[in-house]
Amino acid sequence: MAPLAGRRNVFGLAALALAALPALANPYILYVTNIALIYVILAVGLNLLLGYAGQFAFANAALFGIGAYATGLLQVKLGLSFWIAFPVAVLFTTLVGVVVALPALRLSGLYLALVTLAFAQFTQWLMLNWERVTFGAGGFRVPALTFGPVAPALGLYYVTLLLAGLLVAVAWNTVRSGIGRALVAVRDSEVAAEALAVDLARYKTIAFSLSALYAGVAGGLYSAILSFVAPEGFDLFQMVVQFSMVVVGGLGSVWGSVLGAGLLVGLQEALRAFKGAQEIAFGLLLMACIIFLPDGLISLVKRRVPGWEEPLRAPDPPA
Repeated sequence: MAPLAGRRNVFGLAALALAALPALANPYILYVTNIALIYVILAVGLNLLLGYAGQFAFANAALFGIGAYATGLLQVKLGLSFWIAFPVAVLFTTLVGVVVALPALRLSGLYLALVTLAFAQFTQWLMLNWERVTFGAGGFRVPALTFGPVAPALGLYYVTLLLAGLLVAVAWNTVRSGIGRALVAVRDSEVAAEALAVDLARYKTIAFSLSALYAGVAGGLYSAILSFVAPEGFDLFQMVVQFSMVVVGGLGSVWGSVLGAGLLVGLQEALRAFKGAQEIAFGLLLMACIIFLPDGLISLVKRRVPGWEEPLRAPDPPA
């Protein structure tokens, strides 16, 4: 049974199941799966920054919101279609991520966390109070997407599935490339990385930019699936949710991010009727994993099932 549970077989079956899901599931299950795919994108992007590069930053929820707001506002204010507004918003969010990376060139640890937390709070304040642009606390409606003869929910689901699969593949290949090894070197010791001629400024900027790009893609898709954007969806609890997904799944693991996002979206939906219980449950789960399972749930899979290793180098081709 061990070869059957290998990573390729599991994700091949998962891809087939997700592709066939619209024919078997009701609209609610389809909606929840779409949300889970969006959080997979967010968790993978955050893990590149937090788990691989070791940058303890709290800006991801704000960047997620910037991606959603930029996509929605370009449609509402300028009348652009989603297919133009979405890539422009992703580019804008990535540029904001580059700006957020500037403090990381001089700060680390707790100081970087505080600076990025201040950025997140400032972004939330702008969303709430810059009413002339963001429509304030009430949020605003986004034009519904159309896919011709295809139902909007179905078309958006397949767009999200395609982008999630593509971005997971990009992350998997990135961490096994020279960029991934350089990010891990920065995480483990900046002094040793510099001694090995790793350009700290370059690779920290790459890590923040990649994380922001993933957050921008997720934000644009999130605004499309809800057809509504409001600041309450991008507060500090959103940051707790994303951190929980990465830590519960496994820091420094692409597949752990996928696992953590899927499990925690299910937990969030199960506790949908109990808003206060969500925060308590996520906090307890985060603490339990930090204390008892610091390498995340993916470490259990790696120990018990062959073929789930995540080397930082692609295997050499056969001679």
